[in-house]
Amino acid sequence: MASISKLSTPPTASHFSTSSPSQPSPTIRSLCLFLPNNTNTNALCLSSSKLSVRPTRPIITPSLLVRCSQTDGNGSHVKRTTLHDLYEKQGQSPWYDNLCRPVTDLLPLIESGVRGVTSNPAIFQKAISTSNAYNEQFRELVQAGKDIESAYWELVVKDIQDACKLFEPIYDETDGGDGYVSVEVSPGLADDTQGTIEAAKWLHKKVQRPNVYIKIPATAPCIPSIKEVIASGISVNVTLIFSLARYEGVIDAYLDGLEASGLSDLSRVTSVASFFVSRVDTLVDKMLEKIGTPEALDLRGKAANAQAALAYQVYQKKFSGPRWEALVKKGAKKQRLLWASTSVKNPAYPDTLYVAPLIGPDTVSTMPDQALQAFIDHGTVGRTIDANVSEAEGIYSALEKLGIEWSYVGSQLELEGVDSFKKSFDSLLDSLQEKANSLNLVSL
Repeated sequence: MASISKLSTPPTASHFSTSSPSQPSPTIRSLCLFLPNNTNTNALCLSSSKLSVRPTRPIITPSLLVRCSQTDGNGSHVKRTTLHDLYEKQGQSPWYDNLCRPVTDLLPLIESGVRGVTSNPAIFQKAISTSNAYNEQFRELVQAGKDIESAYWELVVKDIQDACKLFEPIYDETDGGDGYVSVEVSPGLADDTQGTIEAAKWLHKKVQRPNVYIKIPATAPCIPSIKEVIASGISVNVTLIFSLARYEGVIDAYLDGLEASGLSDLSRVTSVASFFVSRVDTLVDKMLEKIGTPEALDLRGKAANAQAALAYQVYQKKFSGPRWEALVKKGAKKQRLLWASTSVKNPAYPDTLYVAPLIGPDTVSTMPDQALQAFIDHGTVGRTIDANVSEAEGIYSALEKLGIEWSYVGSQLELEGVDSFKKSFDSLLDSLQEKANSLNLVSL
């Protein structure tokens, strides 16, 4: 049995080394996830199969760091978390929804079972504007004559390339099935079909890594972009999906792209469809509270997972039958459903609300820090995504009967999502201009 590691004082810098640990003794060690947050520390420690959390302050950490591990009877390291079980027992890939420098901070996460990384303009806005880790490269870029936006893309591409390198072993082991790192085209192109196509091709060529996903939003103008980019042999993470109708359009764009590619081997052209979850409840809950009846209030916190469960039914239906089987003969892989926006926005809800009920094979769950920590701590692994489809259908219909229009929910959230990423992107460019000024660089 593993013992509980006692943490009496904040760990020193040596605790956070990403180098290989020394040769373990025959005794079993505990698995501790030290969560750095300025000068305070949280610790997640393993006792038998259960993790307990002892926070010294609210968990708002930039990353998880694994310090020690269990050993098996032969003395070799076996780092086991619920993330390993999630993938090995249920076929769902846990990804990490964050990226910043140094990317080597991802190594302990990989050891803990993380199998991919997603990023977006908001993530890079936070990473670059609040860190000095980018200063040296940024200074060199601006002094070399790069304008602010060009410098931004150079910073981003380096992070993506470095992260891709870390996940390459997973990509290779799974024959291109997993181990991806996602980077998004400029959010300013969300209404520009051709501009998105050109940006995706440029970004793919710039990163030049087999395990990069180019993120394209699922806006109506970008659905044709997805088809064209897939047809060009570029793997895509389709993001900002908020409705079943739009999701079907995304699948069709993927299938159309594969068919139009002309490739005899489709095995290296893959895709995920990022279906957003928690934001759905944020909007629908407000609408339900406005209605105010007991029936309406009882449906709060249920809309997002109900729609997600139905999306999985769509997935199973679309990736079966003669059309799909013809593509499989050429090596095609299913466009996996990816659950995005898995952080809980309402503190009254369970902190694993958008992870635990959405477990199913051939899916991905990308989790920011708090959701990841919560699931490692007390998440339960079991197939849940289609455990009660009839209940999901009932919730979906009940919301419609109350006057909740799903088409409105989807379009409104899409507008908000695109606008949010645009603001993050613009804010980051402003921050970089300020950084250029503070570093006494020539203003461009």
